[in-house]
Amino acid sequence: MKYTLLSVAALASCLALHAAAQSPAVAAAAPSETAAAAGPAKIAVIGFQEAVAGTNDFQRRFADLQKKYEPKRQQLKTLNDSIASLQKELQTQSATLSDSERATKAKSLDDKQKEMKRAGEDAQADYQQDMQQTFAAVAGKFAETLDAYSKEHGFSVVLDGGNQQLPVVIYANPSVDITKAVVDAYNVKSGIPAPEKTAAPATAPKTTAPARTVPKAPAAH
Repeated sequence: MKYTLLSVAALASCLALHAAAQSPAVAAAAPSETAAAAGPAKIAVIGFQEAVAGTNDFQRRFADLQKKYEPKRQQLKTLNDSIASLQKELQTQSATLSDSERATKAKSLDDKQKEMKRAGEDAQADYQQDMQQTFAAVAGKFAETLDAYSKEHGFSVVLDGGNQQLPVVIYANPSVDITKAVVDAYNVKSGIPAPEKTAAPATAPKTTAPARTVPKAPAAH
C-alpha cells in the first residue's frame, strides 16, 4: 500500500480511538474472560493529512486562498519583470552608458532586488500562516468525523499511514485503508459539493512568492 508523503510537519503519528466502555458485568470479569469476550482488536489505517486536503471543504477554502493571493502574485511578477529588464539594459548597454548612468541603473536594480526579496518573504510568510489556519480549521472537524466513523465501524485503533516524520505503518493491506471512506463521510456531513476542476494539485510552494499550488502537506496540528 503506497501513501503520499506530505511536506511541512505531520499532523499526528497515529489516532487511537478506544472502544466504548465495557458494561460493569464484563469489567468485573477475569482478564482472560474479558479478552475472550472482546475478541481481537479491529485496526484501520488512514492518510490523515492527505484525507483532510482531499475534502471538498478544504479544496474550496484553498481555492479562496489562491484568489486572495492573486494580486500579490501579480505584484511580485511585475516587480520581477522590472528587475529582469534592468538587468538586460545593464548587460546590453554597458558600453554606451556613462559611469553616472551605469551607477544609477545599478542602484535602481539593487533597490528593486531588495524590495523583491522583502515583499516575497512577507508574502510567503503570510501565505504559509493562512495555509496552516485553513488546514487546521478543516482538520479539527475532520477528526470528529473520523472519530464517529471509527466508532460506528468498531475500530479499536486507527493508525496514520501518511506520517513522514514517524512512519507508523510499514505495510498495510488496502482493505484496512479507510481514507477515502472517511473523506466521503466528511463530504456528506459538510454538504459542500466538490469545487470545479482546475489545475492538477502540485507540491507546496518553496519560492519567495506564494505559488498557485495545492499543498500536499498542510501544517502541523
